[in-house]
Parts: sequence; C-alpha cells; structure tokens
Amino acid sequence: MVSKWGKKRSIMRRYNSTAQMYDTRYGEEQEAKYKAVLEDANVAVGDVVLDAGCGSGLFFGKVTGQTELVVGVDISRKMLQLARQRAQEFLNVCLVLADADHLPFKEEVFSGVFAFTMLQNMPKPAETLAELKLISRSDAIFVVTGLKAAMTLEALDVLLDAAGLRVVSLRSDDPLRCYVATCVQRRK
Repeated sequence: MVSKWGKKRSIMRRYNSTAQMYDTRYGEEQEAKYKAVLEDANVAVGDVVLDAGCGSGLFFGKVTGQTELVVGVDISRKMLQLARQRAQEFLNVCLVLADADHLPFKEEVFSGVFAFTMLQNMPKPAETLAELKLISRSDAIFVVTGLKAAMTLEALDVLLDAAGLRVVSLRSDDPLRCYVATCVQRRK
C-alpha cells in the first residue's frame, strides 16, 4: 500500500518529468475548462484568488485583469518554474511551492479557489477540500474539476457535498474531459 506522502511524491515526480510538454499536451483541454468556468464563476476586482495546483500557470492570464491578487500553488518545482516564467508578465501573481493539504496561509484569505485537475491526484481529496475551505472566506466561490476517467459524477457530487460545498453550476459537455463544478459553501 502506498502511503499518502508516497502518492504525492509520485505525482510530484510525474509532473516534474512532464512539465516541459504539459502546455502542448494539455493546453487546449485546460483552455476549454477555463472558458466553461469563466462563463459561470464571477471573478471581481479586489478578489484574492487561489489557483491550487496551478501547474504552468495557464490560468493566470484569464483572471489577473479582474483580481487584486492571484496566488498559484503547486507541489511540482518544475511546473512552478514554468509558472514563474508566465507570471513575469503580471504584477499581481504570487507563486508558492506547497502541498495543497498543508497550505501556508491564514484562515479566510481567499475569495475564490480554483482547483483544476487536482483532486484526483490527492490521496484524500476530502482533506484537501477541507484545507481549501479553511483558507477561504465564507462567501468564496470554489471551482473544482474531477477528471472523468478518474471519478464518476456521483463520486464528485458526494465529495463536494461532504465538504459542505453546494454546486451552483456543473459542466460536463464535450470537449471537457473533466466535470467542472462551480460551488459555494453551504450555510450552516
């Protein structure tokens, strides 16, 4: 049985070794997700946004013009090197090498959380969502994707519900290879 850290280390190594080809291989797919998300999730001036599992930073250009700050977090050093190159063209992007289950931020900082193509890579996605909720404001918007090849729509729905997230929009149409859920925290 692979330990929790063993799985993360494996994912980190995989992304480190494929970083240079990531944009070529997945750029078009990621763009389709971003387009779907931005049709449903409002990002406003003054927002502080977390791009959890930011990879090479493809999403930065989609939100930096509307936000106060975009914080990109990834566990892969090589992906963050690519993100750093991309972030140079923006004044409001900050990058952090960190594990999404143990984020180095205060509670209730972020008004938007974007977790593209990340949850299926986490050993315990429910714990990851709990950490993301902890550092997010109570009115934060959450955008979470679940890779169709790795989880069913029902599994994603159960995961989001257990995390206290209410789905306000769900996209799964072609060419999306992921379910794209835009959520808000459920009121207690």
